[in-house]
Amino acid sequence: YTKPDTEHPWWHVMCLTGVDYFSTLGYQPGIAFLAAGLLSPLAPMVLVLVTLLGALPVYAHVAEVSPNGQGSIGMLEKLFPRWSGKMFVLILLGFATTDFVITMTLSAADASAHLMQNPFLPAWTKSQMGMTLGLLAILGAIFLKGFKEAIGIAVVLVGLYLGLNVVVTAVTLGEVLRHPQIVSHWKTALFAQHIIPLEMLVLPLLLFPKLALGLSGFETGVAVMPLVKAEDLPQRVRNTRKLLVTAALIMSLFLMASSIVTTLLIPAEKFKEGGEANGRALAYLAHQYLGNGFGS
Repeated sequence: YTKPDTEHPWWHVMCLTGVDYFSTLGYQPGIAFLAAGLLSPLAPMVLVLVTLLGALPVYAHVAEVSPNGQGSIGMLEKLFPRWSGKMFVLILLGFATTDFVITMTLSAADASAHLMQNPFLPAWTKSQMGMTLGLLAILGAIFLKGFKEAIGIAVVLVGLYLGLNVVVTAVTLGEVLRHPQIVSHWKTALFAQHIIPLEMLVLPLLLFPKLALGLSGFETGVAVMPLVKAEDLPQRVRNTRKLLVTAALIMSLFLMASSIVTTLLIPAEKFKEGGEANGRALAYLAHQYLGNGFGS
């Protein structure tokens, strides 16, 4: 075991992976509603089950087998001899890169959608394409400096981001609990729309691929294992597993809670393209229930 030049506590490294993983909270509730409609509170259940019962155990094993950061792709390379293995890895890296670019682009686009709806910004600054490209340029510049340098920024950003989401989710869940008729109206509309109960089980399964973008955060988690502070390889594996479990639990709770409050409290037309909640469902609720200052 050779200690790397720079090490960080596992929760710092979790924040780095959270830039990929947690950022999907910005747009997943909206994607779920556009795909599933009133069923969207049920759709994330499949994703949560796959995360906790599938991805988490698999990547806990990957962390043990590949503690130096090769990840699942490095493990697969060993199964194929010589050039076939190298070609296979190149193809997989292409998919991984595509996923990362899509996640970055979606996050930047939805962040710019939030800015476009901000009442304090002057109209001349509201160019969604310009804002998106600007945010992507900033993000690209940070990661070009390397993961080690990005950790400090990630800890601040992810801590603030999750803290704000906790407040918004708690306030809106309280709103739902104070007005139980909202749930009654949703249930009535849901059963009127889906007369066959089997539909409510099958549709979330079919929608799973649309909601699974954030799962790439697990691969990022094992890829940055060498940055996790540890005295030896077994401790690095244990600390990485703490990282994976904590990230999975945080994301699972947020996915379930955010899908419930956004479906119950946001009118359906607001989710559509051009609507005030399109790409920014939780931000929309922040403005509605906590004021424009907090929402900004």
